[in-house]
Amino acid sequence: MTEVSKLVEVPPDAVFAVLADGWQYAGWVVGSSHIRDVDEDWPAVGSRIHHSVGPWPFHIQDVTVVKAVEPGSFLKLEARGWPLGAAEVGLTLAPHGEGRTRILMTERVVRGPGKVLPEPVQALVAKPRNNEALARLADLVTGKYANRKNAQP
Repeated sequence: MTEVSKLVEVPPDAVFAVLADGWQYAGWVVGSSHIRDVDEDWPAVGSRIHHSVGPWPFHIQDVTVVKAVEPGSFLKLEARGWPLGAAEVGLTLAPHGEGRTRILMTERVVRGPGKVLPEPVQALVAKPRNNEALARLADLVTGKYANRKNAQP
């Protein structure tokens, strides 16, 4: 399993608010290029984001499915992109001092050609991609949280 983490200067509920907005998915998930639809009950277990992966015109249309959720602290997804495969992605949000969150992102290939590769080889691709995803998520969260705080009287 590949793990990366990032510390952000916002509380866990602010991070989870972005994760709970499926329409934001393409803004932080590296490779996701277009959101076609988000199930109304996202991020309930079994709900899906219908997305495209990759650059146009070579994109793949598939879904990401919620496998487990603990609102405000944890989200487990199965991200699909056939014929490339599917990965289980976990996002754990842990308070880290006053108004800060440590985001831990894990990834494990569960189906497809990548599953036959040894974990160190999988990590060569997954770690840089997931570090970039957390950097994008941090930017989205920080910007939204700052705007929310500034809007309050």
